[in-house]
Amino acid sequence: MALNFANNNSLSAISAKPSGLSGGALNLISTQTASGSSTISFTSGIDSTYDEYVFKFYNMHPATDQKNFQVNFRDGSTAYDATKTTTVFEAYHAEDDSGAALQYTNARDLAQSTAAQQLSNSTGNGNDESCSGYMQLFNPSSTTFVKHFIARVQNYQGDGDGYSIQHFTAGYCNVTAAIDGVQFSFNSGNIDSGVIKLYGVS
Repeated sequence: MALNFANNNSLSAISAKPSGLSGGALNLISTQTASGSSTISFTSGIDSTYDEYVFKFYNMHPATDQKNFQVNFRDGSTAYDATKTTTVFEAYHAEDDSGAALQYTNARDLAQSTAAQQLSNSTGNGNDESCSGYMQLFNPSSTTFVKHFIARVQNYQGDGDGYSIQHFTAGYCNVTAAIDGVQFSFNSGNIDSGVIKLYGVS
């Protein structure tokens, strides 16, 4: 096995990446901006070009207070209802320091369900309230294996207490059909504003 070395003597002197190193680049495929949108759907660009896709969410702001940002997947039909099994845990802390915890949240996981997967909890609709984060989707075009995904979302909980909540969600679409579409929404009401970018990882 050949080893690749940077010929420079110190990290500060490195001016170029060794030619044998590659991978890990994020390639922007598309950007969607919400404005009173019921859903944001990605129906193209998710194919066999990349083995990993990353969705990045920027200040997803619900039109209605205390709504949950969520995702669902399309597996060849027109419906976003791929069967999923997932697990969820969260860490939270109140602005006034009245409460904090790290906990498994079994009420938000799914077991062989076609329902949308919750990614945030009670996101506020105040002028400065939103949620942001990312989701990784692995090998969605496989027709052999289940399709794994991992999401991490930071949330401002709009219940008057000012909680910072970080949600950790992971699971798989338990289908052998390719995942060819991904849809984001809040569990009720519109997405008042926010940006979602789709990247392929090369």
